[in-house]
Amino acid sequence: MPPFDATVVERLKNAGAIIVGKTNMDEFGMGTTCEYSFIGPTKNPHDLTRVAGGSSGGSAATVASGELPISLGSDTGGSIRCPASFCGCIGLKPTYGAVSRYGLVAYANSLEQIGPLSNTISDLALVFDVIAGWDRRDSTTVNVQMNIKERIENVMERRKITLGIPKELSIPDDRIQKTLWSVIHSFEESGVDYREVSLPHIDYSLPSYYIIAMSEASSNLARFDGMRYGLRTEDTVWYETFSSVRGMGFGEEVKRRIVLGTFALSKGYQDRYYLKALKVRTVVKMEFERVLNEVDAIITPTMPCQAFKIGEIKDPLTMYLADVFTVPVNLAGLPSLSLPAPVRGLPIGVQLIGRPFSEGELMGIAMRGGWQ
Repeated sequence: MPPFDATVVERLKNAGAIIVGKTNMDEFGMGTTCEYSFIGPTKNPHDLTRVAGGSSGGSAATVASGELPISLGSDTGGSIRCPASFCGCIGLKPTYGAVSRYGLVAYANSLEQIGPLSNTISDLALVFDVIAGWDRRDSTTVNVQMNIKERIENVMERRKITLGIPKELSIPDDRIQKTLWSVIHSFEESGVDYREVSLPHIDYSLPSYYIIAMSEASSNLARFDGMRYGLRTEDTVWYETFSSVRGMGFGEEVKRRIVLGTFALSKGYQDRYYLKALKVRTVVKMEFERVLNEVDAIITPTMPCQAFKIGEIKDPLTMYLADVFTVPVNLAGLPSLSLPAPVRGLPIGVQLIGRPFSEGELMGIAMRGGWQ
């Protein structure tokens, strides 16, 4: 039971929104399937035997099933866009610093952003306009005028828009690849061009992301020790309390990520892993900046596959690899919009990646492509 409202909830209430309730998610936002929840997995509205995606699976499922027109999620490495892709709705990962994280229990502070999910661009724009903006209680927020409606209108009126397709893009699933090209050709019909671009170090994004994210998670969750936060036990010795509380209070996936993060930050390994990952992050960010000076947005699949069967993924590494298209965006701090492709059966998502604070432009491009 939170003692206060997060800034995003506060702003929505002030704008007249009704908060219906909380949605299911992976514990501490750590997961790609929404199976690592204390109360069990969220089911995909399109097929109840399949996962909804994670970590914000409940938020996507409520929108995709028609229970609500809008919901909020948090995106550390794809946790809004992944469930949006799996459930067939629209999900926005905003620019780092565009939305206040005050009141959010963060997984990894330097990567995470709160964003909306909806079935329409117009609903998404309406809510994003309310929650975005500077907040004195969050030092990472930036005072930038978003002007979403005006930016959407400008893009709709522009004659030339160019999308970039990374030549390093590797899509093992034929259906995902065909769907991506189908969406690109539909953009062409609306006057949007495309060209090949190069992000030569994009393959290093995934390992560097997980080193940074797990390191920050191990630091963030250290406070759940039974002394300040977390469960209470009958232990009387402080180090026994720490061990037992963390053993009982954290789930399997959270403990795995804490241990990996603690290892990456330990003496003798910090330079080899964590600092090197930060350098890779800088390189990836610079490459995105270069490419986005040449094109208006980059287009990729949101996920390399469709929704898994519940319980299908046993190997954690396989689950981590599913974030291959989403995590580079978080490393670079860029905005990204996941759109449902027009396909039959299980949904497939396509994502647009834009320049910092270009959320309005991304929505305008989506509307040019036929999304309303």
